[in-house]
Amino acid sequence: MAVIPAHVPAELVFDFNIFDPPGAEADYIAAWQALRRPDGPGLVWTPAFGGHWIATDGAVIRRLWADTANLSSQVLAVVPGLGEVMQLIPLQNDGAEHKAFRTPIMKGFAGRHIAALESAVRALAQELIAELKPRGACDFMPDFAEIFPVHIFLSMLGVPVEDRERLRPLGAQLTRPDGTMGVVELRDAVDDYLRPHVRQRLAAPGEDLLSRILAEPVQGRAWTLDEALRMARNVLFAGLDTVAAMVGMVAMHLARYPDDQRLLRGQPDLIPAAADELMRRYPSASVSRNAVADFEVNGVTIKAGDIVYLPSMLHNLDPACFDQPEEARFDRGLNPIHHTTFGVGAHRCVGAGLARMEMIVFLEEWLGALPEFAIDPARPVTMKAGNVGTLTSLPLIWK
Repeated sequence: MAVIPAHVPAELVFDFNIFDPPGAEADYIAAWQALRRPDGPGLVWTPAFGGHWIATDGAVIRRLWADTANLSSQVLAVVPGLGEVMQLIPLQNDGAEHKAFRTPIMKGFAGRHIAALESAVRALAQELIAELKPRGACDFMPDFAEIFPVHIFLSMLGVPVEDRERLRPLGAQLTRPDGTMGVVELRDAVDDYLRPHVRQRLAAPGEDLLSRILAEPVQGRAWTLDEALRMARNVLFAGLDTVAAMVGMVAMHLARYPDDQRLLRGQPDLIPAAADELMRRYPSASVSRNAVADFEVNGVTIKAGDIVYLPSMLHNLDPACFDQPEEARFDRGLNPIHHTTFGVGAHRCVGAGLARMEMIVFLEEWLGALPEFAIDPARPVTMKAGNVGTLTSLPLIWK
């Protein structure tokens, strides 16, 4: 049992494992809602993993996500040792160093590159849907969600799409570790895969995403092999899990709410707004920050060295931040940056534009090709919590 630090008020201690909160296998977002304390300071302390803070109030989460004066990204996660081993670029960099590494990556994800990719994304969605349609049923997660965005991302990186089955489990070990692989083993497995691809891009860049990023200098100089590998490690992990989780949650919503299916089929011009709203309603990612100075939040002292965990779902579903947040309302007129599904501030996800385009294409193609679909009442929907919460099984049926 972890020792509770003297600066942590006893009334704020709540034993909560972010990877296994009670009830998460049925609804991981509802499991997180158990932490909400309307009359509290917006923080709780859990002794899990040596002890860390969890922000539970939407305004506090958004504020701390953007607080680069008091909080650093270097720790990466609440899992002890993971940040020290992974050393991801640019996710674990701060300030000017973060900006220097992030700029080439942003250029690699520039809007013109995303727009050029849309036809391939649409063709893949059509191909996968055409295979599923005659069946009248599927488990959406392994049959579509875990293929569609990952296939696209590996194509962007210029690595074989057949490697998806090898790489997907590695992404899950970072975001939802199950204890079967140590952090050094995980890093080495990813690096062994990436190293020849990175060396090739540094020596003879092509047109793929890694080549585009590595062709851009870092403050006027070339990338080192170590930097390039740490960046590729970061980019690969980012593309293996988050969009798959997001697409699954959106499909689940539509299966549960047939009126929304009918609305979007009848008014397809609403699909971009629906994509934004559904991504707000079903956030999957959370991040960790480590305090670099002592500071206060609503009268609570956070000490230098403390870890603060920031769950996006407790911001996006906070009624003080969004009117009737658990309703998916396609007329909200939200600007996507108002929610924290993709983060806030300097560390906002560079792949947000790609994820949004993939979501829009998925909605257009799935709703355009399939009849009304529902969750199979004979089979359970299952989920798994973690730094990226996800569905593990979503059984769908249609006629």
